[in-house]
Order: sequence, then C-alpha cells, then structure tokens
Amino acid sequence: MKPKALKIAVAGLYHETNTFAPGTTGLTAFSAEYVSGSELFYKRYEHTQTSMGGVIAAARSVGADLAVGLYTAATPSGMVETAAVEALLSDIVHSIDDNIDGLILILHGAMVGEAIPDMEAELLGRLRERLGVGLPIAVTLDLHANISVEMTEKADILVGYDTYPHVDMFDRAAEAFQLLVRMIQGEIRPLQAFGATNMLVIPQGMLTDQGMMKEVMELAFAIEKDNKVLNVTVAGGFPYSDVPAAGMSFVVTTDGDEGLAKDYAASLVQAAWSRREGFTVSFVPPADAVALAVANPEGPVILTEGSDNVGGGAPGDATHILQHLTDLPCKSLIVMCDPQAAQQAHEIGTGGVFHGQVGGRHDKLHGLPVELKGQIRLLFDGLYHHVGPYMTGQLADMGRTAVIVSGNLTVVVTEKRTPPWDLGHLRYIGIWPDDYHIIAVKSAIAWQTALGAFAKRVIHVDTPGCCSANLSHFDFQYVKRPIYPLDKQA
Repeated sequence: MKPKALKIAVAGLYHETNTFAPGTTGLTAFSAEYVSGSELFYKRYEHTQTSMGGVIAAARSVGADLAVGLYTAATPSGMVETAAVEALLSDIVHSIDDNIDGLILILHGAMVGEAIPDMEAELLGRLRERLGVGLPIAVTLDLHANISVEMTEKADILVGYDTYPHVDMFDRAAEAFQLLVRMIQGEIRPLQAFGATNMLVIPQGMLTDQGMMKEVMELAFAIEKDNKVLNVTVAGGFPYSDVPAAGMSFVVTTDGDEGLAKDYAASLVQAAWSRREGFTVSFVPPADAVALAVANPEGPVILTEGSDNVGGGAPGDATHILQHLTDLPCKSLIVMCDPQAAQQAHEIGTGGVFHGQVGGRHDKLHGLPVELKGQIRLLFDGLYHHVGPYMTGQLADMGRTAVIVSGNLTVVVTEKRTPPWDLGHLRYIGIWPDDYHIIAVKSAIAWQTALGAFAKRVIHVDTPGCCSANLSHFDFQYVKRPIYPLDKQA
C-alpha cells in the first residue's frame, strides 16, 4: 500500500522595515502581492527562482502535498501600522490548514510593527498558540534578518540566504523544506544555537563574494561540512531597523548536538568581531563622485546612492546626485520614484515636453525637487517580469512610468518605488545600460544582479538619507547597547 503523502502548509509575510524611513506602511502596501490559495500561488510562483518557487519544487521532488495559506509581501518601507499588523497576522494565522504534518514560513526577519518590534517572533508565537508547540516549523529568512532568540525558540529550523545580492532564495527554501521533511519523518532532531555579534553592519559591507563577509561565509560553509551540522545561517542584519535584535548574528543547527551548535556559533561570533573594522566601506561626496565618473575613460560608471536605497525602505526620490547630472558632457541615466511627475508625463503624452519638478517630495533629508525640462520619449504601464538571476520570473510593477530625455540626461520617473534588482526595469522600456556613461542607482549592493555585468567602475556616493552608511546620523533608541560602531569604546 502506497504511504500517505505528507501534507505541509506554506505561508509567508515579507517586509523589510526601515524605522527611520519617512511615513508608515499600511495594508494597501501589501495588496500587490497578496496571494492566497493553491491556484494563484502555483500560477504566480511555479518555475520562478523565488522562495515560493523553491518550496513548490521541493514539495514536488518528495511527493508532498502543499496546503497553501496566505503569502503577502510589500516593498521595504517605514513602520507597519498597527491596524495593518493585526489584519496581516490574523489573515495568515487563520489561513493555515489544521490538518498538516508541518509548516514552512517565508519571512524576511526585519519586519517591525508600530507596537511590535519583532514581527516574525510574534507571528510564530501566534501560530504556536493555534497549531501547538509540537508541530514542526521551518522558516526561510533574508540575509538582512535581525534574528532574535525568540525566533529560534519558536521555530525548529531557520535557514537564511547565503548570498548578497540574493540569488539563492530558491535553493535555501528548497533546503529548508527538505530539512523539514526529514524532521517530520524522524530522520533528524534539529537543535539550534544563536550567537549575536553586537555589531551593526551597513549593507555595502555585506557583499558575499568579497571582503570580510566572504571570509565569514566561508567559515560558515566549512562548519556545514561537519556531518553533525544541518545548517549555518549568517545574518548580516538590517541596521535601519531600530529594534533590540538589530545586528549581525548566526544560527547553527545541528542534529541533536546542542553543545556543538553553541561552540560553532561562538566561534563565528568571535570571527566576525575580530573583523569588525573590515566591514567598513569608503564613500565619495556627490559632486566629486560625478566628476570622477565623467573623467573615467570607460562607462558605464555606476554611482550607488545607498542612502536612498529603495530596497532598504528609502523613498527613491533623493536628488543629491540628480542635481549634478543635469548638464554633463556624457550620457547619464537615473531612475526616480515620483508619482506626481509620472502622472504629469502621462497627461502630456509621448513626444510632448515635460517641464516640472522631479524628486525631493518627502523631506529635506532626501533633497529638494530639481527642475527638469525634456522630451517624453516613452510611456509604460510599469509591469514586467524579472529576466535576471534575482527572483527570475517574478512579476514587478513600477506603476505608471515615463522616460524623459533632457540633453545628455535620461530620467525614468516611476509611480511606484521599485528597487533596481533586475535588468527588466530598463529592458522593458527600451533602455540598454551600455548606452550610458553614468548610471545612478538607488541601491546599496542588489543593483549588481541587474547592472553588475555592465559596470566598468563603481563609486559609492556619500549622501544623506534614511539608509545612510554613516550610522551616527541616526538617533537609535531601542537597539541593544553597547553595539559597534555606535559604541566603539565599549
């Protein structure tokens, strides 16, 4: 008689919260990716290189039945409003089937509600109350997760991404699913140890194929070769969430050997701490950065405006670089989120002349609006699918989009904030990176999955903003102190 297939539930709540970002995040921010039920889940995510696609593929490989609950996500932004928090938590908890063998959750790890600093632990706690403490639960996390002890206590298995830019979401979700199946079948007994470094690391210091982060990742991979070790998760953390759990941390999961897990976690903490000064990155003021880019013999030169990183919750409309691009002898490109300018361009129409302000709509921290006059070359509804290695096949939406050309400057204005993670955000509007000498990106590192192959030089630009690399600009209230580099003398 054929054994009964395992029934495993899948659900998720994904948001990277920047507590320093202007404004708050309401329920409508999650409406674009609010996927409930098997039919829509499979239609949207099967054969995509996403965490959800990884779960689907892993379930098929072992013949497990997926009981699909709710998966919802929003672009990184400010604190999540209390009403939205309660609605989302309730919807997810009640979307989970009662009759299941296990649960896999797709979470970010740095979601913050107005009254709940650790959203992931809160969700896990509510699920435990409903489903019981004995149900096997596995969780996937972003590399920028701020992992708390409570998360490790309420989940049996935590598996984080190994790459930044993140190109292994599919693989890590498949890994988490496979470990969950092995736990359900009694093949393994996962035990986790958590280690906090007391370090805040900026995203630019977390590139996993070079520098200190690469060294730490390689130490983790070496530990995973121990046959008693099931997984090692290196979480760089998200320094723009002002919460007690913020910072770089490690979770080591072994098969029944808690002491070994603790020893390995402690060794990784020490390794990271001894390298703490090596996670810093040099930055150049905007005027100097543009001058260096113009003088560079080859392009494209990528100017990274990490302080206005859309993927870190920033508004994407800072003008600190834009103001220096308006009168250059070489072709330059920048994408700005500006719903007002996008609407104005769509009202004028293709071929018309746009004359108005762009950017600087939120606060003085992100600059003042810049006057722009140019021809509207193209209008676009903003919908595209990822064509590169990051979440290949994922649907993205820039909203109403306009391509405005003013002399040597091309400005793409979008209605919705869209991180430049994929080349599709340019290809779908007829833009090819090699045609530009300078490209300014609202990103810290993740832009590389879209433009890394084209870059002849990269210059990190020092500008103010809610994702500034200079953490001393921020008034931290809740992060656990002492912590490096805020308390260098501690």
